[in-house]
Amino acid sequence: MHQAGALLRHTGAIVAVFQAPGWHASCCEERMPDCSHLAPAPAAAWLATLRLRFARDAATTRLVERAHRGPLRVQKPLYPEGPGICHAIMLHPPGGVVGGDQLGIDVVAGAGAHAFLTTPGAAKWYRANGKVSHQRVQLRVEAGAACEWMPQESIFYDAAHVDLHHDVELATGARYIGTEILCFGRRASGERFTGGAVRQHTRIRLAGKLVWWEQGVATPEPAMDSVLGLNGRSVCATLIAVGPPAPPALLAALRALDPALGLTQLKSLLVARYLCDDSETARQALVRVWQHLRPHLLGCAAPLPRIWHT
Repeated sequence: MHQAGALLRHTGAIVAVFQAPGWHASCCEERMPDCSHLAPAPAAAWLATLRLRFARDAATTRLVERAHRGPLRVQKPLYPEGPGICHAIMLHPPGGVVGGDQLGIDVVAGAGAHAFLTTPGAAKWYRANGKVSHQRVQLRVEAGAACEWMPQESIFYDAAHVDLHHDVELATGARYIGTEILCFGRRASGERFTGGAVRQHTRIRLAGKLVWWEQGVATPEPAMDSVLGLNGRSVCATLIAVGPPAPPALLAALRALDPALGLTQLKSLLVARYLCDDSETARQALVRVWQHLRPHLLGCAAPLPRIWHT
């Protein structure tokens, strides 16, 4: 959720609330993102939150509410695929996350809506300064709605300490595709991830039932080198999809995409994983899975967002 550029830190909070015409909200305090799950940020650290709400209006998905505090933004809704799918590009103007920064993202896709969320560039998690960086993402997808969470890669600098939480609540009939590409160290610059830790917690519920629960800590040893971890690789990419199970022919086509691709289907949930040492290779692997899976799961083609090429 990062974009090149700089935004000077200051002590005053940046607060903005947007409400689409024809939709009504109560006072701003009631509509601001909930920050209660985030601990008080240390001095000189960012506490940034973003809340987005999408709603179906006839044949159009509209961004009917957006609210932010601190440096997390969405500039405007985009419709490169037509009115039924609303694209939102999440921006983090500082360009990187330092120790003590805390980011919170809360997204609601209302009944029948279809939201696609991505970022303009890689997320950069810098070396820790004695403090832990936090990010918590909460997605709620209501009946008949679809949400695609497809940010670009996250780069963890050597000695970064990061805590990531990702929670998805799906109503009956809701559909979800989520991806992540985690890069440990900067191989192109000769930097390895030799110190630090990245903690992950991912939970997905469908109709109130827990369908996916994953947690772990990635550290240089043993996670980076163990055959039970990254097996010496520096990039781990994952795609998780929830919806109608893929038929055998589609599963066979997905498995034929790349011999290094790991694929598992568990009833309504499909997981694809890919290990390598290059973020672009990982991205291409996930994109191929997405392009094959999206027509089945969401009933539409999978054109690449233009922001991924800029």
